[in-house]
Order: sequence, then structure tokens, then C-alpha cells
Amino acid sequence: MLANSCKNAWRRAQRMVRLQSTAVAPAKSPSPNSAVVSAGQDPAERAYASSVVHGRALFAPHYHPKTHGVPVALVHFRSYHLDLLKLFTHFSAHAAAALGIPISKTVPLPTKRTLWTVMRGPFAHKKSQENFERCTHKRVIKAWDADMEVIDRWVKYMEEHTMAGVGIRVVRWRRAPVSIGRKRFDAAMGHMRLGGPTSPEKVKELGEKIVQQEMAAAEGRTELESPAKSS
Repeated sequence: MLANSCKNAWRRAQRMVRLQSTAVAPAKSPSPNSAVVSAGQDPAERAYASSVVHGRALFAPHYHPKTHGVPVALVHFRSYHLDLLKLFTHFSAHAAAALGIPISKTVPLPTKRTLWTVMRGPFAHKKSQENFERCTHKRVIKAWDADMEVIDRWVKYMEEHTMAGVGIRVVRWRRAPVSIGRKRFDAAMGHMRLGGPTSPEKVKELGEKIVQQEMAAAEGRTELESPAKSS
């Protein structure tokens, strides 16, 4: 009985001390890591910056306006990890903005979902199976009105700084120079042997000549075959 009363008294004393400490607790000093909102800073910016992924820019990329609306490239991004895919598409959009390439915003494509089942064991546990799932996330960015050298530089920069786990596939449309059709037509006409208009008399004369040559060749074959038969 004495031991139980001592324990209860000790617990009651601890509870009283805890309540008094919380009642008169001093204000906590700001931690050195917490950012202080300045006079010209948006309070929502600090909350957004606290959720920013390391290596990702704070602001969205600048999207240059299209001048002629001529598509030049289509970049496909694929990854099994959605966070890495978002980070790399954000990086690619900033690179295009720095090069002055008019691009579209990152467009999500349908996610490819793959399922398969594997048996746990071939003999005793063959009825016990495990199900696996793999999701392939896809994004696409389209570029317009840029020189092909600039597009090649953009793609080369993305390939040099690509992230592990993110795949890139680029479709490019190369434009032929002006008056390419006339040049090819002149080159084709130069390889052709063209003369004056053919008259019906020339066609008839050529036909008679071909007939005479065929008749002479047939007579020569008969002369060669007749001695062989007589012998």
C-alpha cells in the first residue's frame, strides 16, 4: 500500500510540473533554417519554396510566342518514376526557354500499365502466386519556329544532362530550302534524252526497219537449221 501511494504521488507531481512548464513556456526562437518573410516577399512563396525539389527551379519556364506556327520537333519523355519525369521535363522546358525556342507546355500522355503474375515455387507452392505491376508515365513537348541547329543543340544538351531512369525520343521535321522543287525538276530533265516531236512517218519507218531485222534473223536461223536436219 505504501509503495502504491508513493508511486501515485510521484506521478501526480510529474503531471503538475509538466502542466506548469507548458503554461509558462517561452516563445520559441526561429530556427536558422526557417526563412523570414521580408517586406516585399510574398508569404505564399516561402511555403512553395519549402516544397521545391532539390535541383528544380523555383519559377515556371518562360514560353516564347510562336511566330509562324511551323512545327520542328516533338520530344517524348518516358519513365517509371513520376517525380523524376516531372523534374526532367521542367529542366528541358527551362533549357528551351534559354535558347529561345517556342515550345508547348508539358502534355501528359496516357500511362501504360503492365501486369504480370509469377509463381512463388514450381512444386509445393505452385498455387501461390505474386502479382507485379509496372506503370510507364509519358510526357511530350512540341517545339515550333526554330532553326534546326538550335533544335540539335537543345537535344544534345538534354542528352548530356539526362537523368537516370528517364528516356527521350525526338522526332524532327527538316524543311527543304526554297526552290528545291525547281532544282530537282531541272536535274531530272537534264538526265532525260528528249528530242523533237515524233511524227507518224518516223514511227512507221522505225516499225518497218524492226520487221526487216526480225525477218532477216528468222531466215538466218532457218538456213542454219536446214543443213542440220539434212545430215
